[in-house]
Amino acid sequence: MEVTKQIKKFFNKYNSKEKILVTGGLGYIGSHTVVELIEAGYEIFIVDNLVNSNIEVLNGIKEITGVKPVFENIDCTDYVAMDRFFSKHEGIKAIIHFAALKAVGESVENPLAYYRNNVISLVNVLELMPIHKVEGIVFSSSCTVYGQPDHSPVSEDTPLQKAVSPYGNTKQICEDIITDTVKANPNICSVMLRYFNPIGAHPSALIGELPNGVPSNLLPFISQTAAGIRKKLSVFGNDYNTPDGSCIRDYINVMDLADAHVAALRRILDHNVEGVEIYNVGTGKGLSVLEILSTFEKVNEVKVPCEIVGRRSGDIEQIWADPSKANKVLNWEAKVSLEDTLKSIWKWQLHLSENEENKEKVKGGVKMSSLLHGS
Repeated sequence: MEVTKQIKKFFNKYNSKEKILVTGGLGYIGSHTVVELIEAGYEIFIVDNLVNSNIEVLNGIKEITGVKPVFENIDCTDYVAMDRFFSKHEGIKAIIHFAALKAVGESVENPLAYYRNNVISLVNVLELMPIHKVEGIVFSSSCTVYGQPDHSPVSEDTPLQKAVSPYGNTKQICEDIITDTVKANPNICSVMLRYFNPIGAHPSALIGELPNGVPSNLLPFISQTAAGIRKKLSVFGNDYNTPDGSCIRDYINVMDLADAHVAALRRILDHNVEGVEIYNVGTGKGLSVLEILSTFEKVNEVKVPCEIVGRRSGDIEQIWADPSKANKVLNWEAKVSLEDTLKSIWKWQLHLSENEENKEKVKGGVKMSSLLHGS
């Protein structure tokens, strides 16, 4: 397996590759997708403003793939900087657009930041695509566009309800903007992926979810609490109309999600997309917060102190996907088990904790070489 990967990397290095721009490519989902894109043979360019990401992720990408992608620290809301980027790197065929603010709770507290960032960044990218002859865009949408659905699982044809959070509303608005723009410009196309709750880390534990500050997602909070970084996990509400009273979501492994982006991109580059296509990307199974917590403790043999607190504004009660359209058209399906996904999260957390411990030892005057050799 490892030999095959090395041969593929060697071939890719000297083969003519299609150029792909990944906005927000150092973020959680973006970085895992970049790894899969490089290993699929694409030449990757990344722009990221590092608000929700870390420059050190580039080193993890290089260690996994043997390739360090072109990176520029650019905010996609800066039209001039983005225009300059496209002029500098001619020949980009398609874009995978991850760049966005993404925390539901934060969007309720600071809605204007979300409307400014998420909408303007997309408008800039769409406006620049025909100017620089970019053929298509894979858009990072979200199951939040469904609002609180009347029933689950939801299909792509499920009527959209009013978004429960400003974050979800920005995704609804962005989908409408893309649809209208593509309709007015037949030279570009789009695949919009409505994905559910990404969790997990790369099997190597060299990249994973790395939140800046207090995590907004469930699993980083669980793993940090298990590691003793946080005193206890707050579970937002146990009085929902669900079997155990906690919210239900569709949790998908981030590597499976990355593969879905590669499949969507290939469909664009093979000229199989006319206009706009929309796909749900999920497992098709709903799990509650308390079920996830219990399974994490069991598979990793750890205890996670928790407390039940009030509901969080912007949270919907329950939702999970009907992914059958993506299964059929994209020839994609979620493959990684929940147990393996939760193990990968703990492995990533231990890797982070070990790195922090080593940094502290180095600061205290211990050389890294002595750490590596156990002296």
